Amino acid sequence: MGVLSVLATLPLVPAAQAAKVEVEWVEPTKFTDVMPSNDSRKRFREQTLEQLTRFLVELGEQLPETQTLSFKVTNLDLAGQVWPRSFVGFGNSGGDIRVIRQIDIPRMTFSYTLTEQGRVISEQKEVKLKDMAFMQSAPRRALREPLVYEKAMLEEWFDETFANAYAKHP
Repeated sequence: MGVLSVLATLPLVPAAQAAKVEVEWVEPTKFTDVMPSNDSRKRFREQTLEQLTRFLVELGEQLPETQTLSFKVTNLDLAGQVWPRSFVGFGNSGGDIRVIRQIDIPRMTFSYTLTEQGRVISEQKEVKLKDMAFMQSAPRRALREPLVYEKAMLEEWFDETFANAYAKHP
């Protein structure tokens, strides 16, 4: 089947304290770039999508528990490109390496729906997210964190889209 669907709730946060977040990855084998540097494609893709799902659930903690945020992701292009080590001057030891250059920006295409008690509050059929300044926007996180550029891009989009209008009030 071409759809990987993940219904996610963060296990450390009781469901009554945060919005429910649902993430559906549509045909992830056809995504532009979810290429591993030194791992099996399937395992890397599964780990990458799982990490991004967990991060979206984390972002959803800012929304009231009465809301559900549903994503349908149709494309993912990670920052950088994967090259053979020998092509980038790391000798002939084999294996690949992800080279991050300013021109290889992270991108993600998805739709989302935010509902509250069955009523649609906000939705967009196609979001084409990209971060052309990703190398400048990511330093707020440790650069060794996996998917640092993609997470920074998603966090900025989430804050601009939801945080002010729909976030829980203290």
